[in-house]
Amino acid sequence: MPQYAALIYGPDIEPAELADGVMADYNRFGEENAAVIRGGAALHPTSTATTVRVVGARGGDVVTSDGLYAETKEALTGFYLVEADDLDAAIAIAAQLPAAWDGAVEVRPVVDFGG
Repeated sequence: MPQYAALIYGPDIEPAELADGVMADYNRFGEENAAVIRGGAALHPTSTATTVRVVGARGGDVVTSDGLYAETKEALTGFYLVEADDLDAAIAIAAQLPAAWDGAVEVRPVVDFGG
């Protein structure tokens, strides 16, 4: 069955700072969709990110910078990996995520390399 990444975009805060009601909604989502969730995680704020670039292609100098790659209004705050029959079914699952109600959820098919 195809897999889809549901990328969660919302306020750039620590997951522990989410309101109790929002966490209850995420917990409910997890319980109601446990059969199709294949993984996922919440991410720490973008202030903890490190951007890595290699100058001169493979084997070149590794250059790092603190922070995210690009400034955005909403930050990537987490993701779920879900299994769904097709894109429409994946969208129906993503629409149940609390971030879809006040932020955004990007749904992207996952490439199956057959491993």
